[in-house]
Amino acid sequence: MKPFTVHTGIVGTLDRVNVDTDQIIPKQFLKRIERTGFEDALFFDWRFLADGSPNPEFELNQPRFAEASILLTRANFGCGSSREHAPWALDNYGFRVVIAPSFADIFFNNCFKNGMLPIRLSEEQVEELFQRTKAKEGYQLTVDLEEQTISDNDGLQIKFDVEPFRRECLLDGLDDIGLTLQHEDKITAYEAKLAAA
Repeated sequence: MKPFTVHTGIVGTLDRVNVDTDQIIPKQFLKRIERTGFEDALFFDWRFLADGSPNPEFELNQPRFAEASILLTRANFGCGSSREHAPWALDNYGFRVVIAPSFADIFFNNCFKNGMLPIRLSEEQVEELFQRTKAKEGYQLTVDLEEQTISDNDGLQIKFDVEPFRRECLLDGLDDIGLTLQHEDKITAYEAKLAAA
């Protein structure tokens, strides 16, 4: 898993509450278990019209958000079923950070396991970021996981909390498999002992 230390990127907004995982990636795209190739499926029912053309009404289709890598959204993001494809699709599309007042628990956990950083901020802080993004095309934020800060070029500085274990895993680029492989020598010794018994 790619380590997460500091990320600077354009903010894309999704001004909706209760965005569920079926909207993040609809069920027809869940037939594969590879972690790549889901970028075109992200928000499929909102991004595209029935004829397959981009929906001009969907805000992330605006040219100003074409290179966005930080998603700013509203409360209860990632609710619904526990599909791990949801963070895969967000990551494949290019998002490294998702900022919201609240997340569904399973989605929140799946983000960390897939190298993405979900950040909970207050409703007031999220609203301020929406206003700043609206006011400035190409608005960027810098997210520093080590310092646990969000900043911009206009003096904004916000602290955020991350559970220490999850923070360390992201900083070191360790998913569940990576954590297990840290004990590879002990696993090998145990297996050798079993084989000799």
